[in-house]
Amino acid sequence: MVSTFPNPSSVDLSRIRLSIRSLQPQLIEWRRRLHQQPELGFQEKLTAEFVSQKLQEWGIEHQTGIAQTGIVATIKGKKLDPESNPKLPVLAIRADMDALPIQELNEVPYKSQHNGVMHACGHDGHTAIALGTAYYLQQHRQDFSGTVKMIFQPAEESPGGAKPMIEAGVLKNPDVDAIIGLHLWNNLPLGTVGVRSGALMAAVECFNCTILGKGGHGALPHQTVDSVVVAAQIVNALQTIVARNVNPIDSAVVTVGELHAGTKRNVIADTARMSATVRYFNPSFKGFFHQRVEQIIAGICQSQGAKYELDYWSLYPPVINDVKIAQLVRSVAEEVVETPVGIVPECQTMAAEDMSFFLEEVPGCYFFLGSANAEKDLAYPHHHPRFDFDETALGMGVEIFVRCVEKFFS
Repeated sequence: MVSTFPNPSSVDLSRIRLSIRSLQPQLIEWRRRLHQQPELGFQEKLTAEFVSQKLQEWGIEHQTGIAQTGIVATIKGKKLDPESNPKLPVLAIRADMDALPIQELNEVPYKSQHNGVMHACGHDGHTAIALGTAYYLQQHRQDFSGTVKMIFQPAEESPGGAKPMIEAGVLKNPDVDAIIGLHLWNNLPLGTVGVRSGALMAAVECFNCTILGKGGHGALPHQTVDSVVVAAQIVNALQTIVARNVNPIDSAVVTVGELHAGTKRNVIADTARMSATVRYFNPSFKGFFHQRVEQIIAGICQSQGAKYELDYWSLYPPVINDVKIAQLVRSVAEEVVETPVGIVPECQTMAAEDMSFFLEEVPGCYFFLGSANAEKDLAYPHHHPRFDFDETALGMGVEIFVRCVEKFFS
């Protein structure tokens, strides 16, 4: 299937209107400035100041300091007199602003200036695209009716800024009718868009577990309760949840990413600690994995004479796209990128995103905008210290957002 994708060098940019193509140098400038000053979740002060400065410069009404560093801007269309019809619809566009605790290895002029922090997931691009969209819409308010809310969100990478922003009322006054958002995606080449209705990204749940055994000498195991042996059995048994308790038609994964025990080869460890994630698409699994994980841990510990401490929590629900809004985004994407190979409907990933909280509140669509270009060595995966993307995608993102606004209100 990958071989059917267009080469990035052959991407047709004529479908991007000239007024947006003319914004491309500024989009790149904004993105690179943001890339040089990456900030972790809820610490996006410089980023928020830059966004607010631009919005103020363009005369766009906005609020700052929402959920600490979030911003919401409001742009009212002039195609119809809002005073004559107070029930005009409201569309929200969401962009995340935070970076990751990664030391950048790229040797580029816009390399991160903050030691140990890097935009390694494209959020600098998301913010630049949202700024470009806001600028264009403000300049072309006569082309649409209704209200657009631009949501600049902190802390997507964790602990999650979407829920605090919702709790702060960003979807109210005026009430949002639908929401859209995009993710620059290096798993797809430039010139493609991944969009589908239903589940796009997975829910993620986490747990930490400590196995409490009884330590002792490696030569006298009968005097101990070996926490390592117990933990090993638990790791293996946890895989049976997906293999034997989940319908094969559904998708799920349990990953034990950390397992720590022991201090010396001839000492049987009295404690073992593990950390894991659980991921799934089907919302009906909420609560199921917690129950099964604890049943397995409790059963094995009881059989081995060990005890345990379990801390289990849900991080993000699955990203579930509304059918109608996904159809809207797809129809717009087909106008911007080459079809049919430019549209990738089967683009699910077990990665998680807190855009899911917005989609639980209002119908919407989150989609992937292809940004990889192997010909330019811009195809490293997300969260890699050499992650970067083809900046041509910035203008494409603005074009898709603008067309979504125009089509939604029409």
